[in-house]
Amino acid sequence: VKSKVIEWMICLFLLYLPGQSCMSKCGDILEQCSCHATCVSLQNCCADYNQSCVQVTPYSSSMLGGTALRIHSLLLHPNERVLCRFKGEIERNGFTDAEGQAYCVTPLLYETGWIQFGVSIDGINFDRSGEYLSVHPSKADPAFQVTLVNTTQWQNYGMQNTAERLKMTWNSSLIGAEMVNIELWGYKEFSRGTEAGTHGSVSFEAKMSYLYSLGKNLPNTGSFSFVPEPSKEHTDWELGNIRITASSISDGARDVQALWSGGHVLAWHLEQAFRDDSTAWAKNKCLQWDDLEEKLPNFLDELIDCPCTLAQARADTGRFHTDYSCDIEKGSVCTYHPGCVHCVRAIQASPTHGSGQQCCYDSSGDLVLTGDSVGGSTPDRAHDWGSPPYREPPRVPGYSHWLYDVMSFYYCCLWSDHCHIYFNRRPSSGCRSYQPPKAAAVLGDPHFITFDGFSYTFNGKGEYYLVLSPHRELSVQARTEKVKLKKGTVANATRLSSVAMKENASDVIEVRQTEGHLQVLRNQRVLPFTEQRWMDLHGVLVFSPSPQDVTVMFSSGVGVEVHVHEGTMAVTVLLPTEFTNKTQGLLGLMNSDPSDDLLTHLGHIISSADATAEQIFTFGAGWNISKTSSLFTYDSKSLLDDYYIPPSHDSTFFPAFSLPESPDDPLVADMLTMCFGEGARFCKYDTLTTRSLAVGNSTLRVFQNHQALIKVLEPVVSCGWIPVPQSGKKNGSNYLEGSTLSFSCNEGFILYGSSERTCLDDGTWTGEQPYYSPCFYLSDPMAITSLIQIIKISPR
Repeated sequence: VKSKVIEWMICLFLLYLPGQSCMSKCGDILEQCSCHATCVSLQNCCADYNQSCVQVTPYSSSMLGGTALRIHSLLLHPNERVLCRFKGEIERNGFTDAEGQAYCVTPLLYETGWIQFGVSIDGINFDRSGEYLSVHPSKADPAFQVTLVNTTQWQNYGMQNTAERLKMTWNSSLIGAEMVNIELWGYKEFSRGTEAGTHGSVSFEAKMSYLYSLGKNLPNTGSFSFVPEPSKEHTDWELGNIRITASSISDGARDVQALWSGGHVLAWHLEQAFRDDSTAWAKNKCLQWDDLEEKLPNFLDELIDCPCTLAQARADTGRFHTDYSCDIEKGSVCTYHPGCVHCVRAIQASPTHGSGQQCCYDSSGDLVLTGDSVGGSTPDRAHDWGSPPYREPPRVPGYSHWLYDVMSFYYCCLWSDHCHIYFNRRPSSGCRSYQPPKAAAVLGDPHFITFDGFSYTFNGKGEYYLVLSPHRELSVQARTEKVKLKKGTVANATRLSSVAMKENASDVIEVRQTEGHLQVLRNQRVLPFTEQRWMDLHGVLVFSPSPQDVTVMFSSGVGVEVHVHEGTMAVTVLLPTEFTNKTQGLLGLMNSDPSDDLLTHLGHIISSADATAEQIFTFGAGWNISKTSSLFTYDSKSLLDDYYIPPSHDSTFFPAFSLPESPDDPLVADMLTMCFGEGARFCKYDTLTTRSLAVGNSTLRVFQNHQALIKVLEPVVSCGWIPVPQSGKKNGSNYLEGSTLSFSCNEGFILYGSSERTCLDDGTWTGEQPYYSPCFYLSDPMAITSLIQIIKISPR
């Protein structure tokens, strides 16, 4: 007991020694100890690090709030007061359970990303801090949501004056009460007038408001059904959510523990006029929306064009990402885009208006346009995923998009037959201006393929620039390590072990290999991907669909893909064409000229045509990073000893530039059978250095995948959309080089112009101009006269 008391007194002394406490200093490295996340693995944390720099479970919450975050390492007396402050300004009461475990409840926010919060137990000092991930409501864990059973019925209720019951379910254990209240909340965006706007423009405010209760003091059975009545007082609220709370919580109380449904059109709540004649009601709404669109600024001109093919759309991972409402990997359930098999969205919103681009493709891989199909690609005035700074319309994730783009689709297309009005305001952009990115890669032990297609092997050990560009202040850095063989020996070659990157003032992202999978760090702190696969960070987004795959996407459209194959890391960097002539580093100068890709850091060019392995090694070593520019994390003794303390290029390590293919080697016969084609030399080298046919085969497959990617990303010529002739038909909807469209008229009509038109390699159509060809009804004397006049003045 005495020794325990002494130990406690020593800890207490250290805790209050000046500079030794992490209270209000999380992230700092102090003189005697550290409050940075790396201190855990370096074992130099201050004594109160875990109590001051708190971790929470779960680490993510819908931006709608209501999630109770359990604070680790903070035990209090039951019912002791806890006060939580979010974003430095939103103060809300937390709570403690019967076991003294402290909780903070996430507030309703209108933004996504990592949210900082402080914790106070005295009501004055918020000296404990942490963070959680606020996510788009559609990305929240479904287990923590209210499920609307048969959502189609919910979102079309009242169109046929039905009196059927609507049903919802939820996990009753998440409420923590025997009785619950069920509420309806509505979402709107209000005008705040011109004073708050920029340069006298109208400014809008997002608001989620409590409307009324659907039931009070109901048994918490996890299920509830009701027959909705048309609203009388709140009929102008057309978008909203269901919320369930413990019955002890007062009606409409904000930022309390709760479960939310997904946002949806409140068809079941709309006024009696909608039920009496839903088509006429919807037509009127569609016309009102059309009038509003006329007054709003044009957003279409600043949108990026769609990729021309499905293959390009899936390959351009720096600028486009799968639209989960139409995903070929999940069965292509494309409710809003019939006839399509896959859609993507532009990752970044447009700079001025925060708008989004959506591109959809059919089973042939062709881009589908609204001029040909109601399932065509549609741009969005408000990006579905929102855009920084998020909180103000039209940049609120999810909800701004519903108000500006989805509800109008219900009005014009789903609830009335006026889709032409909707498509007039949301026409497909086509792909005539689309420019695919350039791709470069690092693979195997390690081999480099530049943006211009030059390939070489560089087996330096250290940390190097893959891409360095003053344009956008882009830096992508690579760390290599010696190849370890199965029996514990070390090969005379290296491979990638980590890649770190940033752009402008973005978060620093590092992806490193550890025990056969990838670990992602943000600003030197490990990011967990157990709850979320997509993370919206500062100036960058990260997607990790599996422990072996990570994609990093920057605001400029730069994409970095990292994969693990047979225990070896491979990296692909995709750059938009705006980086042409603005790159340097191991992946070369991007200018479509491979002869100058061996550009040294001093500005000299080594001829790539006749460069020796030794010259290439010297070139690569010259692109080692400086200690002051390093983006890497050094959070272990081995990393400090191997990379931080010594020079960033190990000048004592010389790899094997080539290995003999001895006929006595038992690997050689199988290797020669396996390694053939363009990537054979890399396959052979890796097989011999690692003594593994599996590794050599993996290198070959990664090389072939990269070659396939390069082919997919070759520019495609589009001649642009051609409309259907009046009173006629158009056969075909492919507008790319080499495709031919045929035209015909309805019975009793004759076509003036070309019956066939072919897209040429210069982006023009063959045949008669103008391309809008009318059909004439021959029994009409006026039409015959008009046709004779046209023939007389025709250049043909």
